[in-house]
Amino acid sequence: MGSDMQRAATTAQYRRTHKFRTGVGKMLVRLIWISGFLTVTLATLLSTHLFPALHSVFRSRPSFSELSKLQTKQGEFGVQSSSKLSWTRESTTPHLSRLAQNSQKLDGVDEWPGNGKLWKAAPSRGFNPCVKPSESYEAPGESRGYLLVHTNGGLNQMRAGICDMVAVARIINATLVIPELDKGSFWQDSSNFSDVFDEEHFINALANDVRIVKRLPKEFSFFNKAVKHFRSWSGVEYYQEEIAPLWQEYNVIRAAKSDSRLANNNLPPDIQKLRCRVHYDALRFAPHIEAMGELLVERMRSYGPYIALHLRYEKDMLAFSGCTYGLTTAEADELTAIRESTPYWKVKEINSTEQRAKGLCPLTPKEVGIFLEALGYPPSTPIYIAAGEIYGGDHKMAELASRFPTLIRKEKLAHAELTPFMSHATQMAALDYIVSVESNVFVPSYSGNMARAVEGHRRYLGHRKTIIPDRKALVSLFNKIDRGQLRDSKRLSAIITEIHKKRQGSPRKRKGPISGTRGRERFRTEEAFYTNPLPDCLCQNGSSYNPVEHRSTGLNTTTAQILLDGNMEKSI
Repeated sequence: MGSDMQRAATTAQYRRTHKFRTGVGKMLVRLIWISGFLTVTLATLLSTHLFPALHSVFRSRPSFSELSKLQTKQGEFGVQSSSKLSWTRESTTPHLSRLAQNSQKLDGVDEWPGNGKLWKAAPSRGFNPCVKPSESYEAPGESRGYLLVHTNGGLNQMRAGICDMVAVARIINATLVIPELDKGSFWQDSSNFSDVFDEEHFINALANDVRIVKRLPKEFSFFNKAVKHFRSWSGVEYYQEEIAPLWQEYNVIRAAKSDSRLANNNLPPDIQKLRCRVHYDALRFAPHIEAMGELLVERMRSYGPYIALHLRYEKDMLAFSGCTYGLTTAEADELTAIRESTPYWKVKEINSTEQRAKGLCPLTPKEVGIFLEALGYPPSTPIYIAAGEIYGGDHKMAELASRFPTLIRKEKLAHAELTPFMSHATQMAALDYIVSVESNVFVPSYSGNMARAVEGHRRYLGHRKTIIPDRKALVSLFNKIDRGQLRDSKRLSAIITEIHKKRQGSPRKRKGPISGTRGRERFRTEEAFYTNPLPDCLCQNGSSYNPVEHRSTGLNTTTAQILLDGNMEKSI
């Protein structure tokens, strides 16, 4: 009896314990299910509302993410949201054409704004760089003396002059001293050669062409120097017969100016190829400039395909050209005073109306807007403004901005990173040059030194699309619009498109002098050598294609940023 009662008690206790455990288990299961449900719900809410915001903040550098939020406000000349540097081609790419085209795009960016044909370059017809010396080309012989060079003008005028002086040093068998940059021009830039160009690469790349030293040896600094203004557009005979004999009396020859001292045409093929090797490879920009240029290109490409607009509507150009169309009397008087007070600008009296009618004035921002719109580019097109300070500021830019709101300048792309460059006009111009060479489409508003240099470089890199406005024809159309004789319409678009069908950078030989010109004026009317290096430095596949090997800059974004940071620390 006692044992039965004990067994019954034990069984009851077991049942109570089992029931309790079962209840606790069920409760735990419910808690786990509820917590799982809450976790999924919370994750869904976070992924919907919070994570995209975090992603947009952290997906790029802080300065770039801030840039992507900038919007163009009414009446404000700014930025609206809308690879690797490449200067040489494919497997033997010339320097600067190596920038990768896979930059991360901003949200909502069109792959090809408007009609895709607007961005397509003309066929290159198999033309490639061919700048390797001939088999008879020899290393430089024993030097007969030193050639000092004082360059003159802005960045691209100096670049062309330096390239020509390398060729001159070769012709007269001179040792070239690293050229002195112009510090007394309108821009008042204190930069030295090594601040703008890669001095070591310049010397090493040309070791088989000319001897180059960084400075004149001290023992020669007290020698008498032959100071010469070399004759413009001169051939080999001039340098061999009139300049080389100076070595009999002097150990040092000083070239007082460097621009346009060598003929465009009728020079030995090896001299022409040497000029191209210098211009498109040896005379590359200093590493900190190329690094900054690479970052600007990458950030510009994040907006999608872009136009680089060389808007030469700056005070110096308007004063030099005497172009005052659309300006107030006070503005015109200011420009006239600048021209008259600048001694090295020889032409003082200029009829602005005649200049413009002849197509000798830069297009105004308003005219550029009409032009690009007529060609078919949509308002969403990103446009990089390759220029200094626009004369008249936001007021003059208003009509261009009303047609194309996404106007972007390097100052907006780079922010504080640009600080070390700001006080050096030559280095700022170099950045514009890089972004222009790498653009999908290049459009110059005026045919100045930079426009010609960029056009030639883009031809060398595969005839990238470069639209050269026919300013004379356009001014005639714009005048009709002003008089109410022509409307800004489909008819205007058709006319402008037709005029510019064959002005988009397709391969052609360099143009000779204008018919009817005589004497040395013929040389002035020729197309500049560096505007179009064909046929001297571009050959069709299967003809005499022998491209020289070029070293890549090898700069990726991280390396570029490190170089920039180091440069900024040094500058500070």
